[in-house]
Amino acid sequence: MNIEITSYNNQFKIRGVLNRQNVGVFIREFKDVFDKFNSLTLSIEGLTSIDRYGVNALAQLHNESISKQKRLSIIGMGCDDLYEHFKSEETAA
Repeated sequence: MNIEITSYNNQFKIRGVLNRQNVGVFIREFKDVFDKFNSLTLSIEGLTSIDRYGVNALAQLHNESISKQKRLSIIGMGCDDLYEHFKSEETAA
């Protein structure tokens, strides 16, 4: 299954699989997104699978939001790998 990204204003929904083969689509979709929006809501409810490349792409988006002092909200019950990554980042900080 491929990745499907839909948007309405500053709210994006991700469905399918986010992996090495399609992470470029994700990166292109969110390139310079914080130049357009002050806040961004990303729903990962429809994300069925994610690999380390997908987790890294989301982490990069998160880091960009911090560096540009923008708000990023990731909502939905997505994959455990993603939550474990951010949980370990909070513990390390």
